[in-house]
Amino acid sequence: MSDYAFQDKEALRSRVDREIEARATPSANWTSAQKMALACRMLAAQGHWHGGLAGQITSRGDEPGTIWTLPFGIGADEARASELILIDEDINPLDGKSLPNPANRFHAWIYRHRPEVQCIVHTHPPSVSALSMVGEPLVVAHMDATPFFDDCAYLPEWPGLPIGDDEGEIISKALGNKRAILLANHGLLTAGKSVEEATVMAIWLEQVAALQLRARAIGPVNPVPADRARESHDFLVKPKILELTFAYFARRALREAPDCLD
Repeated sequence: MSDYAFQDKEALRSRVDREIEARATPSANWTSAQKMALACRMLAAQGHWHGGLAGQITSRGDEPGTIWTLPFGIGADEARASELILIDEDINPLDGKSLPNPANRFHAWIYRHRPEVQCIVHTHPPSVSALSMVGEPLVVAHMDATPFFDDCAYLPEWPGLPIGDDEGEIISKALGNKRAILLANHGLLTAGKSVEEATVMAIWLEQVAALQLRARAIGPVNPVPADRARESHDFLVKPKILELTFAYFARRALREAPDCLD
């Protein structure tokens, strides 16, 4: 019989935090453009671009007021680092010739109001879209949903095609200071302090929306108690965990499209 002594959970949590911070080596030395291309590919592989060109992923440029994005007409499953274009906050291409997606305008609103945000993902994946069609917010009813505890806003009414300033103002205000938002009759948006954070949160949001739909087919969904949900949230959204998760999906994307880093 082992003489293992029961340990305090707080002490074990502190130990785990120290070990992750000291030992985790999340990813290769990818450039920001390469991370963007990888993010596009992994989101496409997870079904976020099943409808074709609907959706965008953007990240801040090095110069104030600039944004990196894919040209309009290039799908996420076609993304390559060399194809990204730089636009200004009025969605003008800085090369003077490329065609940006006009819906990037509402991304610019979020960047203006959230200086810490470095990357935004907006997609219309199947399960999130289904929830958006029936007016049902995300319910944190499973451990995998806890990254969204008190961190997923809900916009109950679609403001229309998101190519104007009205839509940008409405979506930015509804998002507030949260990492994610479920947009009624529309899809999802995640805003992260890194490409890794925004991308992984978008992948997770679609996955837990799919779980919610399956559970609702059986019966009522029972939320996780708030104290346990918060504890899990605070652990799972640590930067190193998000980076490790991004690296996992990136390795899968690279097996399918090794040239996306070009």
